[in-house]
Amino acid sequence: MGISDTPFSPRNLLCQENPDACFKEQQQEEKEDDPCLFPESEDEYYIQCLLQRETTAFGSKSCCTGFSTTTSTSLKRVRLDCIEWIFNTRASLDFRFLTAYLSVTYFDRFFSKKPLGDWMIWAIRLLSLACLSLAAKMEQSTVTPLSAYKIQEYNFDNQQIQRAELLVLSTLEWKMGSITPFSYMSYFINKFCGESKPEGLCSRVVELFMAVTKEINLMDHRPSIIAAAAVLVAIDAQLTKEAVELRISPIALWGSQENEHIFSCYNMMQDIEKRIIKPSTSVVLPHSAAGTRRRLNFNEQHCPVVKHVVGVE
Repeated sequence: MGISDTPFSPRNLLCQENPDACFKEQQQEEKEDDPCLFPESEDEYYIQCLLQRETTAFGSKSCCTGFSTTTSTSLKRVRLDCIEWIFNTRASLDFRFLTAYLSVTYFDRFFSKKPLGDWMIWAIRLLSLACLSLAAKMEQSTVTPLSAYKIQEYNFDNQQIQRAELLVLSTLEWKMGSITPFSYMSYFINKFCGESKPEGLCSRVVELFMAVTKEINLMDHRPSIIAAAAVLVAIDAQLTKEAVELRISPIALWGSQENEHIFSCYNMMQDIEKRIIKPSTSVVLPHSAAGTRRRLNFNEQHCPVVKHVVGVE
């Protein structure tokens, strides 16, 4: 079956797109000197606006429970392979961590509308490539040529990639300004830590953001819940339910049901922390452009992508 007989053919790419909607969200300027700095606002009104958009997109989906038992092992493996490729390519092309996370968001959004099991493996890999190239166009300051995206098993040409990009854009209705946990990271760090931020906190939060993409479908979990849980685990991975509730009680963003979901997500993050963090192993990263040092613990054997997330080769 050739490309012309698949959803990538021109006749299947007709849509009532509004190109302005793709970029209606003003993208924040990158801060290349420190990958743990994200310029999202800490203003309460801004956060409330994000939550309103999030509620519209996610509804009542808030609980981190991992993949459904009905999701086949083979489909989980295909998705995981795509994420591994996205993370490895992020590292080789020196993309932002947010770019990689956003591409996984596009991937899960796309397949929430067009079930993963309906696609050939090569088409899924091509779509993962398209999701990363689109995320790079949204978040990176320079345009990366399509020829730079390489999948070892396949040799996709530029035209095939462009058709896949159009298919993703039309399926997502050109709404590419997805909210991610990165939008809330600075807010929750300041709420939970104030001026006393532990060393390496940002790196650990980012590491958890990236690791959780392998555990859950991002369309089933609200970004604000993931962000709050990740920050709490990065601060202290031994909190009880009562301690978590005490930490989040001053933050009037959610109701009691969402607070329960935060603790459920916190438990999942705890498990991730145990599997990918090795307390006896400490890595001191080189000085950044700003002259700061970041320290991060990890276990490469259990999470090979961690060294790519934090930029360690």
